[in-house]
Amino acid sequence: MGSLRRPDRFLPTAPGSRVTRLELFYDLVFVFAFLNVTTVLAEHLSTVALLGGLVVLALLWWCWVGFAALGNYLRADQGVVPLVGAVTVAALLVLTLSLPEALVDRPGGAPGPLVFAACYLIIRGLQVFVLVAKSQDRGGSLRRLGLPVVVSTTLILTAALPPNPTATPWATWAKLGLWTCAVGTEFVAGSLRGSGLTVVSAGHWAERYALILLIALGESIIALGTGAGLTTNLPLVWPVITAVILGVAVIAALWWMYFDSLALGLEQTMHRTRDPGQRFALARDAYVVLHFVLIAGAILFALGLKRYLTTIGEPDRDAWLVRPSDVDDGVLFGGVSVYAAGLLALQWRTVRRIRPALVVAAVVLGLLVPATTSLPAVVGLALLTIVCLTLVVTGLRHADPFRRQVRETALDEQLAAEHEQSAWRRRHL
Repeated sequence: MGSLRRPDRFLPTAPGSRVTRLELFYDLVFVFAFLNVTTVLAEHLSTVALLGGLVVLALLWWCWVGFAALGNYLRADQGVVPLVGAVTVAALLVLTLSLPEALVDRPGGAPGPLVFAACYLIIRGLQVFVLVAKSQDRGGSLRRLGLPVVVSTTLILTAALPPNPTATPWATWAKLGLWTCAVGTEFVAGSLRGSGLTVVSAGHWAERYALILLIALGESIIALGTGAGLTTNLPLVWPVITAVILGVAVIAALWWMYFDSLALGLEQTMHRTRDPGQRFALARDAYVVLHFVLIAGAILFALGLKRYLTTIGEPDRDAWLVRPSDVDDGVLFGGVSVYAAGLLALQWRTVRRIRPALVVAAVVLGLLVPATTSLPAVVGLALLTIVCLTLVVTGLRHADPFRRQVRETALDEQLAAEHEQSAWRRRHL
């Protein structure tokens, strides 16, 4: 057995660190937060509501980015970091409950915008506190890390001051403008060196972002179960069963597009990038920015899928022939298009290659949006499924040296790690 160590408030990570079970537990609340954004939008979807939902999603994303970066810098399950995580989860849960009133406060109860701003300040403030406490230059770190949080929170609080949007039409756009400035402040500050995006473990960093994308895709699975009215004791009809099967096929295709080889190639590129400046730029561009594009695309797809299934499952209508609204078409197909565009940008940023089939699929999806407005919802979902599955089959049938090399390297790494772990256990356990 190893020697007992003196407890430390902050225990740094190592280059070989991986994601801990505690971090996965904390991510459950982020799952709820992402799901609540979709739920709120599904009830009252409009252009303004969609823009507001994307802005809220961006703020939630930055809360998660800060938390993930903290776990890459310090061990999330050691010292006082678990306590920080527990407080973060509690604040995030309250923030999530305030999402329906984050932009427009309802009569009675706690003021939603103020609750959202206070919880956001707690979450981001705790992240800054830990990083500053661990820094050797605490004064400089406090100014560099704390100022963006203060500015963004002030903008969110200011958005709560204008009149209710129902009383003044311009107030909605004013609130969105202030929230957009808050998002811009966080992203611009985070794009600078010294912002806390220090990648100690490339494996942990890549795995963290891959898992959160997996969670976002899992939200589409939840949409399949809640969007067809199954919880309201409506009869199970064949159009709903067909739509569910088609939805699962699309989700599986979206998973394959990222996890089959691209996720492995991204992690291997991060491992090979050892210069601190280049590694920071890669982490910022490929993960913080472009993975948000993937997350947004997955969330939009989940929203569109939920509304499609709700439309198909409505009683007293011919489920085979019912048509979705134009907004639903745009969200469903647009979400997959955004996802495909994010994959293309990731491929080019990291490995300087573009899959022509993915470009064709993105173009076809964009052209299908106006074409599906006159088609039944089941038919539109079937066309989307055909495009996605065709892309998957094309990738499997054509020999791709990049895919083969990436997957072989990943398997060799896995086998080597398992061998080393088994040898250590034989010696020490």
